[in-house]
Amino acid sequence: MSRERPRLTAAALAFLALPLTATLTTLRPDGTPHVAPVRFTFDPATGLARVATRASARKARHVSAGGPAARVALCQADGFRWITLEGRASVTDDAVRLAEAVRRYTARYGAAPPEVPDLAVVEITVERALHLNV
Repeated sequence: MSRERPRLTAAALAFLALPLTATLTTLRPDGTPHVAPVRFTFDPATGLARVATRASARKARHVSAGGPAARVALCQADGFRWITLEGRASVTDDAVRLAEAVRRYTARYGAAPPEVPDLAVVEITVERALHLNV
């Protein structure tokens, strides 16, 4: 099923470009939520959010275990301003996709993500955006 990407205001896109930390919520095998602080990027042209992480990290393992139905929520907040991006996620270590994630991360945060031997990227196809005061 194909869904239209959520339309975000210029203010929401500007907020998503700030170098802030967010939380990524994944689901454990028992269905309970696991919440982890992350840095991420969002590409409004494709509706794709990217989180660079270790392939061995719990968040990556939860997404992989969820298969094509893996759902996540990514929430960035600053005081009473917040935005949550929801969608389906997958994990990849594809060199081209990983390089793009690192390039975008470096542009947003001013430094590359930590160098780890099992660097991977959680890619989130954003299907819904909820926000307040942005």
